[in-house]
Amino acid sequence: MESTESTAPENPSTQQPDTSGLTILGGTVRHPIAHVEVFAAPRDVTLVRFTNDELNSMCPVTQQPDLSNVVIEYVPDQFCVESKSLKLYLWGFRDRAVFAEALAAEIAGEIMRSAKPHRVTVTLTQRPRGGIEVQAVSEIVAPA
Repeated sequence: MESTESTAPENPSTQQPDTSGLTILGGTVRHPIAHVEVFAAPRDVTLVRFTNDELNSMCPVTQQPDLSNVVIEYVPDQFCVESKSLKLYLWGFRDRAVFAEALAAEIAGEIMRSAKPHRVTVTLTQRPRGGIEVQAVSEIVAPA
């Protein structure tokens, strides 16, 4: 008598991901962190986009607060960025004196170093102060 059970392989996207390398998720963290954490990228994910409209930093000249919207887009290769660690990483800029352009480049560099995607684009829009809105775009493409 033949078995009627399906022998089709389990869909890899429904399997539990390996979270053994994640130290932030699931814990209580009350301070910013220096680097984002990553996990294995699921198959068939072609683009990941994070949006944060509460990115705080300080003007390097006046020390006045700057509030920015940041959009981080990347094309994953083997890894994806864990979102809680990204939130805590971005929190670290609240007391940092940095120009918008340098901030966009620093965030893009962190994503490229940590997740090693095919491409990352960071678009940072600093809210107007003195009537001027600043938008800085940093794009890094992995070497072929």
